[in-house]
Amino acid sequence: MKTMANPQQRLRLGFVGGGLESSIGSTHRYAASLDGHYQLVAGVFARDPERNLAAAQAYGVAPERAYADFEAMARAEAARADGIQVVAIMAPNAVHVPASLAFLKHGIDVICDKPLAASLAQANALLDQVRQGPALHLLTHNYSGYPLIREARELIARGAIGEVRLVQVEHASAFGTHPLEQQGVKALAWRTDPDQAGASSVLADVGVHAHQLLRFVTGQEVSQVSAELSTLVPGRVSDDNAHVKLRLSGGGRGLLWASFVAAGQRHGLQIRIFGSSGSLYWHQEQPERLELRHQDQPHQVLRRGESWLSEAARQATRIKAGQPEGLLEAFANIYSDAAELIKARREQRAPAPLARLCPTAEDGLRGMAFIEACVQSDRQEGHWIEVS
Repeated sequence: MKTMANPQQRLRLGFVGGGLESSIGSTHRYAASLDGHYQLVAGVFARDPERNLAAAQAYGVAPERAYADFEAMARAEAARADGIQVVAIMAPNAVHVPASLAFLKHGIDVICDKPLAASLAQANALLDQVRQGPALHLLTHNYSGYPLIREARELIARGAIGEVRLVQVEHASAFGTHPLEQQGVKALAWRTDPDQAGASSVLADVGVHAHQLLRFVTGQEVSQVSAELSTLVPGRVSDDNAHVKLRLSGGGRGLLWASFVAAGQRHGLQIRIFGSSGSLYWHQEQPERLELRHQDQPHQVLRRGESWLSEAARQATRIKAGQPEGLLEAFANIYSDAAELIKARREQRAPAPLARLCPTAEDGLRGMAFIEACVQSDRQEGHWIEVS
C-alpha cells in the first residue's frame, strides 16, 4: 500500500502550464500532492500576466516566482539556493522539447506530458540531451499507473495467458466530434493545429496513450504499422481518426484505433490481449476490474486491492478493496514513481525497483517513431512501414 512521504523530503516543484483554466493542470496538481512528495513553488502558469499571477496566488506561489516564460524561470530557479528541483510541463506539444531542454541544461529534472515532442527529429534531439545527464526526463503516460494494468503486465510476464498472439487497443473519445476549434475553443484549437500538435493530431493526443499501454502491458514493441489517418469533421485541418494495423516484435498482430470523433463515447480507452492459452481485458472506465479468461479453465475477474495480486499492483494501491480508486490515483502513481527516481538520483542510490515502471523519454521517443511511421504509411496508402 502507498504511504505518505516525509514532508521534509518534498521535492520543490515548478509548473510550465497548468493555469486556472487548465483541466489537465488541476489533474497534475492533485496527482502531485496526493502522496506528499512535492511542493509547488514556482511556475509559468499562463502567457497572460494577469492570469499567470492569479494562478500563482491561488496555488500559494510567491508572486516573484510566477515567471513570464520558461527560459527566465529555468535561469532564475537554477540560481536560487531554494530553487525548483523538478518541473512539470503541461503545455501544447510544440512547447514540450524547448521547455524540457531549458530545464535539463540546468540539471533540473523534468516530468512532461505526452507526447514527448512535436516530431521525431525533436525527440531525438531531446534524447541526446537526456543521455548527457544528469537530470531525468519522465513522461506522464498515466494509464500505466493503474494497479490492474500493472497486474496485467505481471500476468503476461509470468505466462498466465501463454504467448501473446493478438492485441486490440483503442482510445476513442468524442471531445472533437463537433468543430469546436472553429468556434474558438482553445483546448481543441491547439490540438487540431499541426504547427502545435505535430504531424498527426489524433495520434499525438490519444494514439500514443494506446501505443504506450500496449507496449507496457505486453512487453513487446510495435515493429511495423499499416495506417489510415482520416479527417472526418468538415473544415478541420488535422486528422481526427486513425486505424492502424500492427505487427509486434514477438510475432503477434494487433489493431489500434485512436479517435476523438467517436460520438457518444466517453473516455474510450481499453485493451484486449489474446495469448495462446487465454486472454486479458481491461477498460479504463471500469479500472478496478481485470478479466482473465482461460481457454480451458473457468474465467476469473480480478479486482484491485486484493491481497493475492502482484506486488506491483499492491504497491500502486492506496485504499482497500471495495472503495474505488481512479484516474487521479493512477496519475499520482506516476508522480510517486518519478519522485523515487529523482530522489534516488539526487541521493546517489539505487531506486526502488518498481519505480522503474515510470515512463521515460525513451518511451516517448518510441511513441514519436510510431507516429512518424503511421504518417508515412498513410501517405503510401497503408503500406507497411518499419517503426525505427
